[in-house]
Amino acid sequence: MIRGGEEGKARLSVVSVALAPSTASLLAAAGAREGMRVLDVGCGGGDVTLEFARLVGARGAVIGIDIDGVKLELARDDAANAGIGNVEYRIGDATDIDARDEYDLVYARFLLTHLSEPASTLAHMVAATRPGGTVIVEDLDHSAVYSYPTFPTLATYVELYNEVARRRGGDPEIGPKLLRMFLAAGLLEVEVRTAQPVFVDGPPKRIHQLTLENVSDAIAAEGIATAGELDPIALELEAFCAEPDTIVAFPRVFQVFGRRPG
Repeated sequence: MIRGGEEGKARLSVVSVALAPSTASLLAAAGAREGMRVLDVGCGGGDVTLEFARLVGARGAVIGIDIDGVKLELARDDAANAGIGNVEYRIGDATDIDARDEYDLVYARFLLTHLSEPASTLAHMVAATRPGGTVIVEDLDHSAVYSYPTFPTLATYVELYNEVARRRGGDPEIGPKLLRMFLAAGLLEVEVRTAQPVFVDGPPKRIHQLTLENVSDAIAAEGIATAGELDPIALELEAFCAEPDTIVAFPRVFQVFGRRPG
């Protein structure tokens, strides 16, 4: 439901900057290290894929798969510009991973929230992990978005996003459900963390306006709101974010990891 291509990658780059500290802490806690073979499922613009490539070093390897070829081409350019050669990007459907016992670590961020059968994709991720390997998922509790002072237009945006996500078969509040999903998938030693950065300025403070722009086509296509109704919401979000004494939070992010038996 979110635009792909260059616009989609630009939005994901803002997300990656905002979440870089918490994701780095998560990867360290989950044991990402030199020499690992890693699969990044639904890698998008490849920002976390590149972080994995740096972590695993020359003795390791990272594969990023995504269905959006434009984003992957841009990600390849990023890797080349950074001089990182131990990463490969492949076109692939995250819901149909056919790897078996192949990777030391399998990761996905903001993927399961968009899927109608997330447990099935998680099962594929587990199967792709070697026995004893690690599965990591970061995903949303989108309803936990907040601001200070409380801003009714932000609540309207959250309702619009959640509604279009559900109509497109996703779950915008999947984050708290991940623990049960991991346990049902047979993973052991499951740990749960949360992160929710807040911003007073800069591009990450405008993430909800940016996301609204990127889901506006889907909202209109579903008949939830017209472009004429969405434009004032975007303008109000922009004005609120421009105020120096307001804060805006990202959605709460659930960070869950566990070990495949064996």
